[in-house]
Amino acid sequence: MGGTMDSTKRQRRGNTRQRIQDVALELFAEQGYEKTSLREIAERLDVTKAALYYHFKTKEEIIVSIFQDLTKPIEELIEWGAAQPHTLETKHEIVRRYSQHLADAAPLFRFMQENQATVRELQIGDSFKDRIRGLRDIIIDPDTPLVDQVRCVSAIFTLHAGMFLLQDLEGDPEDKRSAVLEVAVDLVTQAHQGT
Repeated sequence: MGGTMDSTKRQRRGNTRQRIQDVALELFAEQGYEKTSLREIAERLDVTKAALYYHFKTKEEIIVSIFQDLTKPIEELIEWGAAQPHTLETKHEIVRRYSQHLADAAPLFRFMQENQATVRELQIGDSFKDRIRGLRDIIIDPDTPLVDQVRCVSAIFTLHAGMFLLQDLEGDPEDKRSAVLEVAVDLVTQAHQGT
């Protein structure tokens, strides 16, 4: 199916580009976005600045590309969800998949949290909010009581909060993620039973 072609396409142009993205995020996290230069990214990768330039002209391009790559699965999830029947099973599946996408994109969300001025400047935040609204719209039944709509929105925010607030709690990251997911699923279930 389409999946195999996508992954081979990704591998073909993927590895250097992906390594640049990973190393850039690491450096942004270590020393801050503002203080990191393309030269330092190239040095850590052990490539010439010209080789880096072939993929990205600026560090803004790097962060925007990371954002687009890591949030693409969220867009695909919204498209998938919009085409499904509005059942409880669909909503559970949306919450489960979204939880996994957040886990996969955790370094990016840490960057967004720590570099809010940059995020505002590059308007990454705005397009992320659009995606969250899209998610909200497929998980909410507009004709349900407001309290149930709030429960559905709270399920999404529970997943977000879980990423940041639970970092300081003791325990295995996977256990914490699964506890957060359970609470999010409970909220959606409660809201759905209200219908």
